[in-house]
Amino acid sequence: MDYKTIANDGIVEKEIKKSRFICHLKRISNEEEGREYIAQIKKKHHKANHSCSAMIVGEDGQIKRSSDYGEPSGTTGVPMLTVLEKQGLTNVVAVVTRYFGGIKLGAGGLIRAYSGSVAHAIEEIGRVEIKELMGLIVKLTYSQYQVFSNFLEKEGLQEFDTTFLSEVSTTLFVEESEIERLGQELTEFYQGKVNYEKSGKKIVEIPV
Repeated sequence: MDYKTIANDGIVEKEIKKSRFICHLKRISNEEEGREYIAQIKKKHHKANHSCSAMIVGEDGQIKRSSDYGEPSGTTGVPMLTVLEKQGLTNVVAVVTRYFGGIKLGAGGLIRAYSGSVAHAIEEIGRVEIKELMGLIVKLTYSQYQVFSNFLEKEGLQEFDTTFLSEVSTTLFVEESEIERLGQELTEFYQGKVNYEKSGKKIVEIPV
């Protein structure tokens, strides 16, 4: 398991030449979920002029769908899909609802508006990488923990599930092949005075 998707579901709106473009992004696990969400948005915004959509599903992004929903053919769905592809995202559906503001955009303008709405929404919401990684529980004294951020920065890692009791317990997630090396690096960093243990595999979301 190793793929990128959006960090959260979200809605981001922008105005382009007096038209409102509302981009809805949602994580999905199959095509049916995507279709249900598209139908839900169309129903919610039934007074809107258009609700165009694009979705990619599957860890390898093998299912791709798009719809122009009343806009000129090729000006909305495919450009929106292209943005998702270029961002390397999957298991996501994008729906852009347009409330027409009276100024026609032309084919080029529509392509830029719809694809730009999706790109802007992704930038606002953020992306994550979903990976199955091996956990390493690290137990530190409070004084050791004060310099732990230096170790994380050196290794390009982030900590998870940190608890502060009589000692600090925190978990790192890395590729299984990296566990042994990371243990050695920890031991060296703390000059032999550090306790850690493997905690099994877990699906982790890492900000991109």
